[in-house]
Amino acid sequence: MDKTGKLLIVEDNTEILQALQFFLEFEFELITTLTNPNLIPSTIKSAKYDLVLLDMNFSAGISSGNEGLFWLAEILKIDPLISVIMMTAYGDVDLAVKSIKVGAFDFVMKPWDNDKLLTTLKAGLKLRNSALSLNKTHEEDERINADLDQKFPGFIGECAAIRRVMEIIEKVSGTEANILIIGENGTGKGLIAKEIHRRSSRSKRSMVTVDMATIPVSLFESELFGHKKGAFTDARQDRVGRFESANQSTLFLDEIGNLSLNMQTKILNVLQERQITPLGANTSVPIDVRLICATNKNLDRMVMEGLFRQDLLFRINTIQLELPPLRERGLDIELMAGYFLDKFSVKYEKGQMAFDREAMMALKSYSWPGNIRELEHSIEKAVILADQRVVAAEDLFLKQLPAPASGLSDAPNSFEDYEKTIIKKALMRNMGNLSNAARELGISRPTMYKKIKQYGL
Repeated sequence: MDKTGKLLIVEDNTEILQALQFFLEFEFELITTLTNPNLIPSTIKSAKYDLVLLDMNFSAGISSGNEGLFWLAEILKIDPLISVIMMTAYGDVDLAVKSIKVGAFDFVMKPWDNDKLLTTLKAGLKLRNSALSLNKTHEEDERINADLDQKFPGFIGECAAIRRVMEIIEKVSGTEANILIIGENGTGKGLIAKEIHRRSSRSKRSMVTVDMATIPVSLFESELFGHKKGAFTDARQDRVGRFESANQSTLFLDEIGNLSLNMQTKILNVLQERQITPLGANTSVPIDVRLICATNKNLDRMVMEGLFRQDLLFRINTIQLELPPLRERGLDIELMAGYFLDKFSVKYEKGQMAFDREAMMALKSYSWPGNIRELEHSIEKAVILADQRVVAAEDLFLKQLPAPASGLSDAPNSFEDYEKTIIKKALMRNMGNLSNAARELGISRPTMYKKIKQYGL
């Protein structure tokens, strides 16, 4: 039999202590006994006890129970989540009720009934475990909400595409609509999901995230829907699945385009029925989740090729958000680069840092196939390796730019090449509008004219 739980027994009668320890030693992983209640504080602080079996009277001839009530209060000051069961040889119901009002879990009468005592202790342990789990969830919620309140780099930017994304987020966050976020790897799909959850009515609970690409086929149902003890060989205890964990919150299914058709069918059934059946269970569990999905794949094309169920796409795609790749975000690259530079210069205690002119031109000229994630990693590496507080282009270790599809010149390998390339790209993005291109690059219109003439553009 698996022994779980740590029990502290406080009783001035050594014979009673011995009898309790003999009876309970095969039920709990740790049993500590005390005859002196003055040792309670130091003992509880030395180990994380789940239960305390506490006598109500320790002084000879005194049966008021006030000693027990005093130590009960002291125990709860140290650990408010511990389950305390009071013991008394006197059938004083009022005293027992008073102890419960102070915070005791329950009480037992001496002489005790073994079955009743064990049942009471096990119930107290179950309450303790539930309280710890809930407390952990609350702490995690607070941490996540604190993180969500920070300014995410994915939302730093002024380009039209990002402004449009934020407008849609503003409109849909307060609804229950299922949302599909599409975009290349590293464009910030997870950040968008967190922002939608943060603005929703479900934000008091943690958003549950599942990377669908990493779930083995053999564990798919267990991971998402849970299982009962004994449902399969390694199911040694009940497990709550991700759908049930996200009940009354938001479930974010990342990389949903990686699902097999069989897995897609199971997800569709859950969304249609609004309930899940854990493996090995005979009854279904109702669920209430707000669904957000993300993918870097073209699901419409996958539907045409028979690789993705059209009815599932309809279910997850009430609202679709498309995130632009970083290479199409113009001046936003500079804004995000500045954000990451400040972040990592603080993290690595490098003092206030800046990019030199060549480094900034290199950042703007690079195609960023890994998008925001690659930008972040590149700048972190540059901060670590930089010998001075000014980051140079060589500190970035960027790959050589591929030749643009539009027929622009080969990848730049000097400052002049970088500058010429970025100006060409800005002009193309702004369809030849010099004022807009200059504004995007952060230079004046006369400077733009000068550069065009200098490079013969």
